[in-house]
Amino acid sequence: MEKQNSRIVVIGGGTGSFTLLQELKKLTKNITALVNMADDGGSTGVLRDEFGVLPPGDIRQCLVALSESSDELRTLFNYRYPAGSSWEGHSFGNLFISTVEMTTNNFADAVKVASKVLNIRGKVVPMTLTNCKLSMNIKGSHVVGQYNIENTQFRGKDDRPDLWLEPSAEINPEANKAISRADLIVIAPGNLYASLLPALLVSGVKEALATATAPVVYVGNLINKPNHTATFAVHDYVDEIERFIGNTIDSVLFNTMEPTYDLLQKYALDGEFPVTVDQKALQGKHYRAIGGNFLAKQGAVRDPNDTFIYRSLIRHDASAVVTCLAKILIQES
Repeated sequence: MEKQNSRIVVIGGGTGSFTLLQELKKLTKNITALVNMADDGGSTGVLRDEFGVLPPGDIRQCLVALSESSDELRTLFNYRYPAGSSWEGHSFGNLFISTVEMTTNNFADAVKVASKVLNIRGKVVPMTLTNCKLSMNIKGSHVVGQYNIENTQFRGKDDRPDLWLEPSAEINPEANKAISRADLIVIAPGNLYASLLPALLVSGVKEALATATAPVVYVGNLINKPNHTATFAVHDYVDEIERFIGNTIDSVLFNTMEPTYDLLQKYALDGEFPVTVDQKALQGKHYRAIGGNFLAKQGAVRDPNDTFIYRSLIRHDASAVVTCLAKILIQES
């Protein structure tokens, strides 16, 4: 099979998927981004609360990542309105997608319209079309909403939260079809409890992954979050993912390159440190652990108009990650 015809599915949402998708679209024309639909923070949360729409933010980021339109149009969709305006912190793309949804009363159609406008390579597909919220039970407390959960402090290694979607959300048939036909399935890096797991908690996803013939690769996170994963090593992330979806991961990619001292110092001020690697723990696992220099040499630049959400500066070297994914694809074909 030629790589350019390979069917690659990326599961996740947010900046983790965005970074990978930009590079993966150079590898294949048959790429499908399956996106978490429980987001309720930032601009997306405001639009959900005010208009009852489905969350556009992660969808918009994936659309822009796969866009083959001009830089000007891509920039327009990611443009955030400045402080002091009535649309402060909102991105144009979020407003566009939500407006189309309100005029058509169909979120899937809104995504297709935006896909045409941005001339994307591949597809962006909501993991579910159910209007749902992420829920969690932790230490006797019930917390509702992705944003609230992200800002609830607990130790994932010790507390092991119960997570589910309210109401129960069924897998989008188009997402199910993409998983069943895939040649490679990639679980993108991202916030474990607030971004990755909400995509995997959709009813039918666990079963789809269990019966998929394609290898499943998890691209490991670079930085731990103090609220939830402060002491996590690489294998801890996989353990938590597989607690919800079973032993379906075939390979995990983890970074072996240390960030610069200056960048580490900036993160240390917020209690954030690089994900550690416990080689002894990895030796007994059912999946392959593949280390590499997956850290981008330059950090991301924050948008000063992004007033809603704090975003990470450290990014994956998407080219290095995709090179490794391409090797896995060749080995498994």
